[in-house]
Amino acid sequence: MSTPTQRVTIKDVAAAAGVSKGAVSIAFNHKPGLSAATRERIFAVAREMGWAPNSSARSLSRRTTDTVGLAICRPARLLGLEPFYMEFISGIESVLAERSCSLLLRLVSSREEEIELQQTWWRERQVGGSVLVDFDRDDARIEPLKELGIPAVAVGHPDLTGGIPSVWTDDATAMGEAVRYLAALGHRRIGRVGGPAGLGHSAIREEAFRQTLEALGLDGTLQVATGFAGEEGARATRSLLLRAERPTAIVYDNDIMAVAGLGVAAEMGVSVPAELSLLAWDDSQLCRLTHPTLSAMSHDVHGFGADVTRVLFDLIEGRTVTSHPVPMPSLTPRASTAAPRLPRP
Repeated sequence: MSTPTQRVTIKDVAAAAGVSKGAVSIAFNHKPGLSAATRERIFAVAREMGWAPNSSARSLSRRTTDTVGLAICRPARLLGLEPFYMEFISGIESVLAERSCSLLLRLVSSREEEIELQQTWWRERQVGGSVLVDFDRDDARIEPLKELGIPAVAVGHPDLTGGIPSVWTDDATAMGEAVRYLAALGHRRIGRVGGPAGLGHSAIREEAFRQTLEALGLDGTLQVATGFAGEEGARATRSLLLRAERPTAIVYDNDIMAVAGLGVAAEMGVSVPAELSLLAWDDSQLCRLTHPTLSAMSHDVHGFGADVTRVLFDLIEGRTVTSHPVPMPSLTPRASTAAPRLPRP
């Protein structure tokens, strides 16, 4: 009569690999402290013996879980239309898939709701860390989340993130490039349709837009702050084009508003690009499907999301992390920008 096969334990794996049980735990929790050779020997022995850690027991025995949190303060309808976040989240997921981890995504209506959500996630061990996006000037989340101690990576310039490790794009330099390009084409009245005035990256772009134009001896005040939805971008565009001295070029803070602005120009009989040049921020398929196609500030949003997630795992696993920029957006000229048509003498 045969006896049932004895279940392999972590103690058995440790003995076979010639290490302690703690070393096996370190290896499978992807923590620092083991050489690459030792870690690989432990994995090889575990595979040979058919052993793997129990994920439920592992999550209960340590502070972190195999889940990353992301809360976004945007309406669900707008988020579904905005290509930036779809690309950014796909970049996050590409790294999570490599580690067999998951993303816990929630939409919130206020900063206060997000703070409470992050506190719940951390207190109930639902996440191992969080990605923080859309920083305001004097953001209300900074101090509560620093006190909470949750591993977090901020998507935003260090001036906005209060010492939380951050990854960001150099929006100020990119905005200067966009403005100087339009000025080099001959535009002297350049407008901007920006995001909410209190949003950090919109404020950085607003300041860079104004300073660059003033350095060129041009008016930097033709700016309208609004939301990111198409109807808001359309309303802001209309207000600019109804001015007695209307702009001959407009820079938009996202692609949805730029597409809406193109529609308003057509509605008002303003020819693009002969009478009005349009430039979108964050290139997307939308910019390539319009007629004429939209010039845009382009960067690797998918890679941006992946980079942020790798930094977060470094933080969770106890490695030293440094805040750093990713390659800044670069100008992709298309048919929607051209030299302005000058009046006949």
